[in-house]
Amino acid sequence: MSKKERYIVGLDIGSTKICAMIGELEDELVKFVSLGAAESKGLRKGLIVNLDATVSSIRRAVEEAESAAGFPVESAIVGVAGTHVRGVNSRGGISLGTKPRDVQREDVRRAIEAAKNISLPEDRRVLHVLRQEYLLDSQDNIRDPEGMIGQKLETNVHIVTASAAATQNVVTAVNRAGVLVSDIVLEPLAAADACLTQDERELGCCLLDIGGGSTEMIVYTGGVVRYTAAVPVGGDHFTNDLAVGLRTPIPEAEKIKRHHACASRELLREDNAIEIASVGDRPPRTIFSRMLCEIVEPRAEELLKLVRDELQRAGLDTLIPAGLVLTGGGAQLDGFVELAEQLFSLPVRLAGPRGLQGITDEVGLPEYATCVGLLHYGARMRRQSQQSGSWKAKFKAMFAGT
Repeated sequence: MSKKERYIVGLDIGSTKICAMIGELEDELVKFVSLGAAESKGLRKGLIVNLDATVSSIRRAVEEAESAAGFPVESAIVGVAGTHVRGVNSRGGISLGTKPRDVQREDVRRAIEAAKNISLPEDRRVLHVLRQEYLLDSQDNIRDPEGMIGQKLETNVHIVTASAAATQNVVTAVNRAGVLVSDIVLEPLAAADACLTQDERELGCCLLDIGGGSTEMIVYTGGVVRYTAAVPVGGDHFTNDLAVGLRTPIPEAEKIKRHHACASRELLREDNAIEIASVGDRPPRTIFSRMLCEIVEPRAEELLKLVRDELQRAGLDTLIPAGLVLTGGGAQLDGFVELAEQLFSLPVRLAGPRGLQGITDEVGLPEYATCVGLLHYGARMRRQSQQSGSWKAKFKAMFAGT
């Protein structure tokens, strides 16, 4: 493997912050090399609303990562998220002939092609076709049918689609920042790579990646993805509520949220006095902890109830005994885990990324889970591409003719 092929770059383009992370492949491991972060400008709820501002933010994050690593970034795996991303389950199958025979690799490929052959609007693009399980004649829940004998092979898949325009805008912004897009990955899928244990995937769990503009959901049962969705409430909504409710500038509201806010009044032991800045030239004022709770708790309950409604609509609310795993910058709100446990009556944990060699305490925070997951995803695809020979074919096919 050449020096160039050893490095993987993950680029998380969020509504609040843009992160570029560089990792190095060492045998079966990925080693942390550097991190660059910049304030995100030009995005709202995962969508680009000002291309030039977004390009500048991406360039700042990439340059910081390059400076720390000591070499230039040429290409990156980019995460996408937002309410324009949707997932759907599909089934398709093929006949193996009039007599039972061995299932070949080509048969598996044709069955997957049949399952993903669904009608999509012109403005949608397929991001992922995630295998669930196979069915061979009367036998179901097969993980790998290759070599087994039967007459009819079917497969269930989860298809993730995104707005073609929104996705292409992200590609354009990254390219204008001087970086080629080598692949595009659903952000909660990447975060799950970094945060979930195999036991949680098998037993059934829901990961919530709480970003600035939205909260991304991904549900696993039986070790595979069953559901993906997004709800339009994220960490920025808490900040904005505090800014309006306390009549304080947004940067001050963000600082108050991080250091003093609590999502559950039951956890407040003392009603501490907090001095905050006022808008304009007005003098600072004193508020109390309970006031923060009265503003933040209803928004936290709203977010969790939206998640609960999504799970109930999908029929998955009783199929996640491993509970909820919270990650992303917005998940670090004090008291949020306890509030979620109370509302769902399930185990809930706050998760930072794992599995990256040489990771520092700073990089191990939940807000960097997506970036770490992009490196894991890229490492897995790189290894598979070395076996199959073409790791960029999916991306080229996705944007052919756009």
